[in-house]
Amino acid sequence: MASSGVFALARNLISRPRLRAPKEVSGLVKIKRIYCKGYSYFITNVTYDRRPILLDNVDLLWKSIDSIHNRIDFDLMAWVILPEHFHFLIDIKEANISDVLQRIKLSFSNNYRQIYGFDYGKVWQNGFWDHIIRDEPDLNNHLNYIHFNPVKHGLINRPFDYEQSSMRKYKDNYAEDWGVIEAPEFEGKFGE
Repeated sequence: MASSGVFALARNLISRPRLRAPKEVSGLVKIKRIYCKGYSYFITNVTYDRRPILLDNVDLLWKSIDSIHNRIDFDLMAWVILPEHFHFLIDIKEANISDVLQRIKLSFSNNYRQIYGFDYGKVWQNGFWDHIIRDEPDLNNHLNYIHFNPVKHGLINRPFDYEQSSMRKYKDNYAEDWGVIEAPEFEGKFGE
């Protein structure tokens, strides 16, 4: 289990949530999303039809993230990129999470279509899953989920062996055999 010292930043995440009114689009009501300045969000985003395109284009995804990060203030605290989805733990400063994700997805989609010669077509599923991190145990739960995810999906046997993860960034907070001998338990929903 991750130690609490590194994750003390979650204690400073207090502000009043702002609800965005639902929009009606083609007879469907979009869900309300809560925007909280200064909070961290756990994000799940999935490719269209779960196409396994991300690992082959991981440099393109990082280029998109870096491009948006140069224009919008946010910190990518933790991540895992799998073949057809990613999970981020992202600390939003002044922007709202929808704007950040929309811009990352749009940048990746445009570049992906250009590289592969597509004029149009969906690259991502509509929307994304989000969860506002509420406290330190919630933060630790989501960090652990992110880092164990490649094992959960059968891509590797040891979380430390997965290259497209922030696991190594947090190496001092995990035992070397974490997630190998015994699978961790997670509370909550994660948008998969």
